[in-house]
Amino acid sequence: MSGQDPAQIIKSALEKALVYYYPFAGRIHEGPDRKLVVECNGEGIVFVEADANVRLEDFGDAFCPPIPCHEDLLCVPETPVGDVINRPLLHIQVTRLKCKGFIFGIQHCHCMADSSGIAQFLIALGELARGANSLSVQPLWAREILSAHVLPRITHRHPEYDYNPKKYSLPYDSLVHRSFFFGEKEISVLKEHVSPKLRRFATKFELITACLWKCRTTAVGYNPREKVRLMFVVDARGKRSLKIPKGYYGTALAFPVAEAKAGELCQHQLSYGVQLVTEAKARATADGYLQSVANLLVSKGRPHFAMDSRTFLISELTHNGLEGIDFGWGKPVYLGPATVSIASYCIGMQNKKGEKGIRASMHLPECAMERFCLEMERFTKASNVCESSFELDMVSKL
Repeated sequence: MSGQDPAQIIKSALEKALVYYYPFAGRIHEGPDRKLVVECNGEGIVFVEADANVRLEDFGDAFCPPIPCHEDLLCVPETPVGDVINRPLLHIQVTRLKCKGFIFGIQHCHCMADSSGIAQFLIALGELARGANSLSVQPLWAREILSAHVLPRITHRHPEYDYNPKKYSLPYDSLVHRSFFFGEKEISVLKEHVSPKLRRFATKFELITACLWKCRTTAVGYNPREKVRLMFVVDARGKRSLKIPKGYYGTALAFPVAEAKAGELCQHQLSYGVQLVTEAKARATADGYLQSVANLLVSKGRPHFAMDSRTFLISELTHNGLEGIDFGWGKPVYLGPATVSIASYCIGMQNKKGEKGIRASMHLPECAMERFCLEMERFTKASNVCESSFELDMVSKL
């Protein structure tokens, strides 16, 4: 692709991709009872091309959010991110770098697609950018699969939507951001902290999530009798009961919740936390659970999932298909969020030594972060597990 302009190639591919994914070029409207409807009016998406007088190496050698100068790398709407009504559903910016590389930034409406769905769209975009005449996976709308019943009936408990206004606000004004790398060595050490049965069957995400939750709870110092919650994301694709077809790119997520008293979570072995995570995951993948979620959302007028300072929210971005994106210049150096949000993320990537693993983000008040790092070191026995995130001052260069 030497001498080719990535912005023009991607823009041309976008024009073709939106023929297949035409709802993205429409606008969302709100109907009775806050029901969302997509009007496929072809108003289009936002596409921006830009140039930056910096090289990729100027961003540092270990990417993690917040990415330096992220506000200059994506032209975002002026309206709040939660406002989805009558606004473009995709915002894309291609920024050419001095080193001939480029940054592809995207913000998408989560009502239209989850991370697996947007990965499917971006893989299709890459195929078209590389000259394909058709897509390897044909997109399917098929939203009726997860529609609520005519007479909505809630059949499962959904603590993720237990909204309490008095507990909703997060008290932290200024947070410190860190990333923690879990390679094969760290995962192996974590397994030594759990029972033989869990050691055999627990996934890497379950081990890492339980460890982060336990260490965070200890570091923040909650009242031992106070309930703390873990909320994470489960993709319903591949579940036999739902039979979500190949090509479906809508949101198919559940937000299971694990709960425990702070004192019990801190005092018990790591196995206790891992068991709570696996049980919450099993509840979210049980027959009828997502249908119950759809019925609840309709019954309660599309509520937001409940968050407060006692809730730790984490999302896994290692199995959503993003690694398959290639616009013609090869695999990206970094795939993941550019900014810090209320959620922590688990992202598959390499560390400075070239070892493959999972990097998990965390944001806490400074005093709590110091305690958190000490707890993490105790569980991983690796002095280099804590890698500070970075915020390079590059505004003048851009």
